Amino acid sequence: MIRLLIADDHPVVRAGLAGLLSDEPGFEVVGEAADGAEATALAAELQPDVVLMDLRMPHVDGVAATSRIVASRGDAAAPRVLILTTYESDDQILAAIEAGASGYLLKAAPREEIVAGIRSVAAGQSALSPSVAVRLVERMRHPEPAASALTPREVDVLRLVAAGHANKRIAVELGIGESTVKTHLLRIYEKLGVDTRTRAVTLALERGVLGGGSTGR
Repeated sequence: MIRLLIADDHPVVRAGLAGLLSDEPGFEVVGEAADGAEATALAAELQPDVVLMDLRMPHVDGVAATSRIVASRGDAAAPRVLILTTYESDDQILAAIEAGASGYLLKAAPREEIVAGIRSVAAGQSALSPSVAVRLVERMRHPEPAASALTPREVDVLRLVAAGHANKRIAVELGIGESTVKTHLLRIYEKLGVDTRTRAVTLALERGVLGGGSTGR
């Protein structure tokens, strides 16, 4: 019997998945969570075999919850996490896989694909929707552009973002317009292949781009 925990902030979605999977031979839904924090707590308490994890949830998102669950017990007995979401951006896929997810499926996938994915993950294998697999292959063929492609002013902007400053404060610090700050951020995202401030800062730190330098005008 494969014991399942469903984590999704939409009650209707949780109920639908619970109903669908409870009717499947060999599956038992042992719990439901409305956000990442609850999912982490229930995973520790109920010890499911697989956690079906949505990505965008309040308080603690799916990526953070996945990382906590995978690391919670530090051994092969930890629950496996299968991302089940409507989102498939490169950044989100990579973040989930890096956090330790064993699979990434879309909610729009056929029932048979979702059931097969759960069984694969429970058996210690991976499960990727076809579109996600294609994105990962393309990402391997065309790696993220080097952070060194950022201009000095873009590095200045990113350094202030890393310090926690909002766009208005960055504009004041650099003596530029707030709209110019937004333009710099859009170019930074495009060059790094990301879509969030956090991911941009993380990549820049990993590559040593924010290791020093001036943010003067």
